[in-house]
Amino acid sequence: MEKTTLAVIGHAGPEESGGTMSSTHGLVALAALGQPTRMEIFRLLMKEEPDGLAAGAIAEAIGCPHNTLSSHLGILARAGLVRATRSGRSIMYRADVDSIRMLIGFLVNDCCHGHPELCDLQEAMRLTDCGCCGDDKDC
Repeated sequence: MEKTTLAVIGHAGPEESGGTMSSTHGLVALAALGQPTRMEIFRLLMKEEPDGLAAGAIAEAIGCPHNTLSSHLGILARAGLVRATRSGRSIMYRADVDSIRMLIGFLVNDCCHGHPELCDLQEAMRLTDCGCCGDDKDC
């Protein structure tokens, strides 16, 4: 019986293409977020914007061993979803908000024959209770 293997494309982060995302990068970003621990890391980092978190704080918050966390952060970084910057002796990890904005744009770009307003994303944000619409839910 033939084995099926899954290859992960490395270093396929966003390309400088005028604020748009290539199909390859879209697939890599979605694949990176398609794993439960990485999704949890990314959501945590989005909540901690703009300050970010050190690796130890991320590991503690989600209950992930440091060596496993390092692998997950590497995959998210290669997908262009997470950035790392040095702050003194620590490395701070932050969600790349511009990249996730591009990913969302990539996903809805062809929505409703070029009319993304018909997708009613504001209603979707109200329904998710994300807190991004304010107390009056007026998106």
